[in-house]
Amino acid sequence: MALWVLFADTATVLLAFVLTFLIFLYFSHEWKCSRPGNFPPGPFPFPVIGNLYMINLKRPYRTLLELSKKYGSIFSIQMGPKTMVVLSGYETVKDALVDHADEFAERPDIPIFRLLSNGNGILFGHGESWKEMRRFTLTTLRDFGMGKRSIEEKIIEECGFLIKEIESYEGKPFDNLVHMNAAVANIITSVILGHRLEYDDPKFLRLLHLINETVRLVGTPPVVLFNMFPVLQNLLGNVKKSLDNFKELKSFLKTVFVENLNILDVNHQKSFIDAFLIRQQEEKKNAKSYFHDENLMATVTNLFTAGMETTSTTLRWGILYMMKYPEIQKKVQEEIDSVLGSAHPRAEHRKHMPFTDAVIHETQRLANILPMDLPHETTANVYLRGYFIPKGTYIIPLLSSVLTDKTQWEKPEEFNPFHFLDSNGKFVKKDAFMPFSAGRRICAGETLAKMELFLFFTSLLQKFTFHCPAVTTELDLTPAIGFTLGPMPHKVCAVPR
Repeated sequence: MALWVLFADTATVLLAFVLTFLIFLYFSHEWKCSRPGNFPPGPFPFPVIGNLYMINLKRPYRTLLELSKKYGSIFSIQMGPKTMVVLSGYETVKDALVDHADEFAERPDIPIFRLLSNGNGILFGHGESWKEMRRFTLTTLRDFGMGKRSIEEKIIEECGFLIKEIESYEGKPFDNLVHMNAAVANIITSVILGHRLEYDDPKFLRLLHLINETVRLVGTPPVVLFNMFPVLQNLLGNVKKSLDNFKELKSFLKTVFVENLNILDVNHQKSFIDAFLIRQQEEKKNAKSYFHDENLMATVTNLFTAGMETTSTTLRWGILYMMKYPEIQKKVQEEIDSVLGSAHPRAEHRKHMPFTDAVIHETQRLANILPMDLPHETTANVYLRGYFIPKGTYIIPLLSSVLTDKTQWEKPEEFNPFHFLDSNGKFVKKDAFMPFSAGRRICAGETLAKMELFLFFTSLLQKFTFHCPAVTTELDLTPAIGFTLGPMPHKVCAVPR
């Protein structure tokens, strides 16, 4: 009897193996037949789940970097039912986003962002609506001082508030997350709302929390799975929390819109919202106008999020690197003392401070806070480096691979400011420096962000020397999990100089 049971069990296992093998062959054939000729190669996807079985959902960019070593600079993966093409390395990413800018200019439909913004705004907007909002945003930001002396004065003033706040800790350990967020957010707040907010304002603090938490949540594995399988929405708590946060954020902004509308003066525009509301009134008879409330909501939210989160995160990495490399911090301070003395840093000083500028650029490069860029989508059939990519293909420009490309950077895995300096110590621009992305979808606030980074970073290093709390044995430079890569929670000591 025992022998027969063993035989039966063996037969069952063998049958299961044969059936699995046949299913594998069937889907392998279907997969190959469903792909056009010259489509980028990639690992074989399993039925339903695709290549999810091999993806590190917490840090997917790391898996993609490994796959690029095997499949080359252009390869495909399947995330659930969605086929994506990954672009790796400086030359390939530049070829797509810059040399074929129009063909790679669209955004794909991503479930979580569809629920949050419904294709409106500038970050995840589509088609003509996106083009109109981007044009209006760039023009209006310039009108309110982006890249000009007026916005520089606001940044310098905010540096003073931030320094005063940090001085109150008297060199004792503190978490700089809220302070950095508030300071940077106040710059875009002054443009959007027409005035700054106090660091201890409960509504302001709640707004910053909502943005921070939502940016973190949309990069977590549950939301990644939801984007692949929207049917799972009600089973994934992080999706609900993201939507609840955004609902509260919209409620806050709607109150601001109504307040601005009630005191709107066509001849005296005080803010971005004023400019939008006036344009909305001008086009109220145009049924096809893109200047509607949902676009206002989405665009302002985009500006708040992108204008605060990315710059403040980069500054926090910059302080962390100074704590990690005190000899570099000392050299930055020596240059500050030599060029500025006790004078306030100004944008014009950057060209006279090559080492400080190089440190800021190296922070952006190595911090790598948006490793997979925001996704793109092809607007037409396109041939890229011998491969055929159909219209409507989901594209991942792997910015992490550009910022660590061994053909472009001498020591890509190390914090090395000399990547941006020549043999004479002069600052050198690098084409492979793409933290703001490139092409049609390049960050609309790049000019403002560069000015903020220089003025905030230089002002802080002029006033303080940053070091680890005494209880800290080793700084953890592992990035936190989220849509952007911020530092892990940590405390700093800012000792007045």
